[in-house]
Amino acid sequence: MVLTDKQQQDLHQSILDYLNGMGERFTETSAAFEREANIHRSADGKHAGLLEKKWTSVLRLQKKVMELEAKVHQMEEAAKLGNVISRRDVVGPHRSACLPRAPRKFELSGHRSPITCVIFHPVFSVLVSGSEDATLKVWDFEMGEYERTLKGHTNSVQSAAFNASGTLLASTSSDLTIKLWNFGVEGNYECIRTLRGHDHNVSCVIFDTIQNERIITCSRDQQIKLWDISTGYCTKTLVNGHTDWIRDIALTDDSQLLASCGNDKSIVVWDMQTFRPIQTIREHEHVIECITFSKTAVEHRGTEKAVSRKVAPAGLANSPAAMMILANSENRDTAENGVHLDHGKAPKKLRYLLSGSRDRTVRLWEALSGVLLMNFTQHENWVRMVRFHPSGKYVISAAEDKSVRVFDIETGRCVRTLLDAHTHFVTCLDIHPTLPLLISGGIDKVINVWECI
Repeated sequence: MVLTDKQQQDLHQSILDYLNGMGERFTETSAAFEREANIHRSADGKHAGLLEKKWTSVLRLQKKVMELEAKVHQMEEAAKLGNVISRRDVVGPHRSACLPRAPRKFELSGHRSPITCVIFHPVFSVLVSGSEDATLKVWDFEMGEYERTLKGHTNSVQSAAFNASGTLLASTSSDLTIKLWNFGVEGNYECIRTLRGHDHNVSCVIFDTIQNERIITCSRDQQIKLWDISTGYCTKTLVNGHTDWIRDIALTDDSQLLASCGNDKSIVVWDMQTFRPIQTIREHEHVIECITFSKTAVEHRGTEKAVSRKVAPAGLANSPAAMMILANSENRDTAENGVHLDHGKAPKKLRYLLSGSRDRTVRLWEALSGVLLMNFTQHENWVRMVRFHPSGKYVISAAEDKSVRVFDIETGRCVRTLLDAHTHFVTCLDIHPTLPLLISGGIDKVINVWECI
């Protein structure tokens, strides 16, 4: 780029003013520059600080250009995927193309320690976050405003879950307790019951989707417990499934199957009628941090063929879950190690399970057969949270590479990445079941709200 004589003169004057303004550091340089450029320091001061102002302006413009280029790239990516849709299609069953997109809508700060869990309320326009500061906080996600702090735990909050109606919140903690909080219309978010029975850090809590008065928890004590929330009593303890810390649990919508995972690198699938393990998956190479079942049909064309070739383990043969697998089978071949699934026909209801591990992978399984359907390997650090997109077409994950990623189940490609979604490790996320919103939490002590478009 060629400068005019006037522009060159102004530039030289600005440089000279900058050198003179640095005091004795550049005295000789300033004198040499003034002599060789054949200029003198202006007395009117109009060039004072001009170089610094121009420099900062360039940096701001460069940042803006980079942000606009990133948006253009995302729009081009969305267009390729056919994701340009009208606003009327962003809720309910038409959300097939709604994926999280930068920039964030809100950044919610107030916790004093890293965020450990985030969850949307199923009815109200609020979300709840849990933190290592031993508190839960309630936020209005439409306004991006703080509402309330729930205090009661004496150590790090590990997980939180709402019941289907949103009237109860359950939380677990490193203080070995489970707490129930009143979120009803007449409630004021008070703690109404504290459950005790685990011998170590209580890692996760979920509500039973069929038996409304039951919650299920898992712990570092290698136990899974079922609780009657009306009495506060533990009604059942599941043992001998894991040999180390149980990190996470997930339940199918019909409450027939429970899955658990943990530090022993295994996923155990439990029959909730017999309370016995019916499948154990040991293919991850490191600690498994998280699992979740799909609530909707998953679009994966190779599942039926893969499952039809799988031999079910012996422990599955006489269980109610096995009957479900074999219900649509015409050829019920038996084998020494178990029961062959029908050759040529798929089971009536496949159970899609997602897992995230410290081996940096996200894996999609058919839970009953233990068949690995997809292995997503694009993360560069530990995977901390996984969720199915409500459409059943995508997988969303959060990891310690500071990113949130979206994977296409059919192709296995990463179709959306929120790089630097947080300034530190991303520890948790949740996606709203009906609204085009996603939330994430991280070590940086903030919760980010993302719009899905």
